[in-house]
Amino acid sequence: SRFETCWPALMKDSDGVIIIFNPELPSHLKEIEMWYSFFVQQQPLLGSQCLLVAHHKPGSAGDTENLSLAYPLNKLKLIHSNLEEDPEDVRMEFFKYFRSIITIINENREREEMSIIS
Repeated sequence: SRFETCWPALMKDSDGVIIIFNPELPSHLKEIEMWYSFFVQQQPLLGSQCLLVAHHKPGSAGDTENLSLAYPLNKLKLIHSNLEEDPEDVRMEFFKYFRSIITIINENREREEMSIIS
């Protein structure tokens, strides 16, 4: 991708990764493996610091709700977003995700402070 040179700057000191994709495009299903490998595994971040969002366009086939992803993507939190039908549900999932990231940041900070003290 023509933006690959920017990736290291985007990744620097990141605490979480949200990958949004179109579940109806087979090419996207392959690409998210690459995004996950580069932005999560190589950092390394925990699986819990990554959120997958399968975004359904208005009027799209709803059958992709039964999306089966290969390991390790199938271990990640996956939400389906359809802003026509249930924007509130998506908002709540984002809040939960951000809350979990803040918890991880706080725990890491406490661990660092303890290691400085001891």
